[in-house]
Amino acid sequence: MMESSAWISIAAVCFTGAAVPGPSLAVVIKNTVSGGRMQGVMTGVGHGIGVGIYAFGAVVGVSALVASVPGVNRAIEVVGGLYLLWMGAQALRHAGKSTNEHAPNGGRTGFVEGFTVAFLNPKIAVFFLALLGSFLPVDASTIERAGVAGLAMLIDIAWYVFAALLLATTGAAGWLATQGLWVDRLFGLLLVGIATFLIVVG
Repeated sequence: MMESSAWISIAAVCFTGAAVPGPSLAVVIKNTVSGGRMQGVMTGVGHGIGVGIYAFGAVVGVSALVASVPGVNRAIEVVGGLYLLWMGAQALRHAGKSTNEHAPNGGRTGFVEGFTVAFLNPKIAVFFLALLGSFLPVDASTIERAGVAGLAMLIDIAWYVFAALLLATTGAAGWLATQGLWVDRLFGLLLVGIATFLIVVG
């Protein structure tokens, strides 16, 4: 049976991985500002489920296959980069055009974008393989391994949902929305830059 110290260590590493700023946080912020609270929250939920797929994949060995085949890994990176490039181009194209916070498809849009950004990031697979190898006891049961994957997914969802709610409830999202043109341009350029890096460098 896993000791509590192992669970705490795994939780701390998962939280650190989720909290590091990157394209995921940029997408959550962008959706919260442009689409409102629900779209931001659902972006976090979608991202967490995408992360959860890699986490459970690490438990059953699928993530090892993704990480060990350079062609597959690189192909996913390029597709992910192209998707971020498309998102960045859309943000630049529609810069300054506000969207309705209560739009009926806002939550679905956020969920799809959050999930896709996570799922098209194969580095998450490598992260969970390293996590399992470093902190998970070799004699951990299948239930404990699934529990670790579930914990990782919940931590990711909680962090990005918290970020969206913090933006929405403190008024930061509203203020940023009033600066729509420049905020959209900033996030558009940021996503294009990250996308270019993923496509060219990997």
